[in-house]
Amino acid sequence: MTFSIVARDPDTGALGIATATAGPMVGALVPHGRSRVGAVATQAMTNPYLAIDTLALLDEHPAAAALQAALARDTEARQRQVIVVDANGASEGWTGERCVPYAGHLTAAGVALAGNMLTGPAVLDEMLAGYHCQHKAGFAGRLLAALLAGAAAGGDSRGIGSAALRVYTTQAYPDLDLRVDASDEPMAALEQLFALATSGPYAEFFAQVPRRNADGEWRKLTT
Repeated sequence: MTFSIVARDPDTGALGIATATAGPMVGALVPHGRSRVGAVATQAMTNPYLAIDTLALLDEHPAAAALQAALARDTEARQRQVIVVDANGASEGWTGERCVPYAGHLTAAGVALAGNMLTGPAVLDEMLAGYHCQHKAGFAGRLLAALLAGAAAGGDSRGIGSAALRVYTTQAYPDLDLRVDASDEPMAALEQLFALATSGPYAEFFAQVPRRNADGEWRKLTT
């Protein structure tokens, strides 16, 4: 009952996930990521450990091998759906045969998309097209554009009740972590949060959050 995108920005190495569903709190279990490692969305009959295990394996294996190894540990893989992109931009997806139709996934260089209980395959096609459009907010804006395009194309066949967007760059915490846990208009609410986080005084505040460089020393993010 969810549609998601995971991607890697080839220009900066940033990793991101955007997701929406008919139910509440999609941001609690579906999106997972680690800076410089990978991004995963785990959905359908969600098993968070598929994302956790895949991310752990990405330290030594590419996306496809990591995902297959994680799936091999799940006896109910037929009802799961997972997409992953690694730090090199390799992408992989899985849609179990017991996922509720329409269910499917798309992969391309640096990006993977998936959805189940969708209105049709056009949702994923429009998401991919939206992601590849230019956006003034860069990579994060393109993830948001993909999610909005999926919603506009029909999205979850039951409607949309929650949405989330997360972006990782170089830190142990995400640079951007937006969640609309329950709303009658989650996409509009996500757009509002995105604007608050990326422009104006709140963006200036977030820019001052301490960071560590490659040597483990503290520094502040410069804009």
